[in-house]
Amino acid sequence: MEWDERAVHALEGAFRNELRARRIDGPHRDVIVSLDQTEFLVRWLTNGWPRQVNEALHTTPRPDILVAPAMSPGARKTAHDGGVGWVDESGAADVHYRNATTGTTVVIETKGTPPIPLDTSLGWRRATLAVCEVLLADAAVPTVSSVVEATGLSMGSSAQALKFLEKSSHLSSDTARGPKSARLIVDRDALLDAYADAAAKLRSPISIHTGVLWRDPVAGLANASRLWASAGIEWAATSAISASLLAPLQTEIAPMEVYVPGRSWSDLRRAAIAARLQEIEGGRLILRPFPTPADPRLIEQDTDGIRSMLWPRVYADLRTAGVRGEDAAEHLREVMTK
Repeated sequence: MEWDERAVHALEGAFRNELRARRIDGPHRDVIVSLDQTEFLVRWLTNGWPRQVNEALHTTPRPDILVAPAMSPGARKTAHDGGVGWVDESGAADVHYRNATTGTTVVIETKGTPPIPLDTSLGWRRATLAVCEVLLADAAVPTVSSVVEATGLSMGSSAQALKFLEKSSHLSSDTARGPKSARLIVDRDALLDAYADAAAKLRSPISIHTGVLWRDPVAGLANASRLWASAGIEWAATSAISASLLAPLQTEIAPMEVYVPGRSWSDLRRAAIAARLQEIEGGRLILRPFPTPADPRLIEQDTDGIRSMLWPRVYADLRTAGVRGEDAAEHLREVMTK
């Protein structure tokens, strides 16, 4: 289904009415949608994130309604504050529109139902995420040999991931073949957006909350790290803790998150016990299993011994931490890509 068909289909679901629409040629994905005697300028966003909404708010012509596969909490707030309606493919919508000429008023407020995650067999697998992380963090170049060296993935997995990214138009390739054949990233912003979206969809539901009374999270984590080191347990911070080191921002983001090895709740509890952390519902520190088969290779360590995931993973994880997390994610993105 083309983007304009998806936009109109989402609107029809929210408006509960059949709509007429015509596509507009131009730099944006715009359609004019007609309902009775009222016409709306509708813009399709490939990612319903605050950055894309802000861009739409500052373009001419300014859209009346934004439509996206999913609108994040931060994007919804940005659209609402900017006076623009929004709809996404979950059926959620917030449209308050009045046509001054005809006097027509349209008000739609629905919560929607989260869509079923995309089929991961299409190529966005955990190994693909690892490859994206090293490419975006400039820890590898887009060749099989470089990716294998940076991630520890097999040549087959690395080649498959690069091939998928090329077919998805995120990488361009010359005619040569082999482990050292050259590829280039077509659009780093587009690749980061696609990666972060896939990382959220593939995030493991397994996690445990632990109770900590750390006034200084970095100092508290440094103490836990010594206990994990004595137990031979790898770990790496992400989300708020990593962001405070990579791109400090004067706002508190909760909860704090740390990755440790394992695939089950018992693995996470073992790591908690080793660091003398007590599992408690709603605790401030969350332990999660490493998200890709390349971990814990994809880690950076600062002079104080604090281990952090590569910044693209930190960015993706921040985006799941509500509106403040999205703000911190965009700040991190600006700092790391300038």
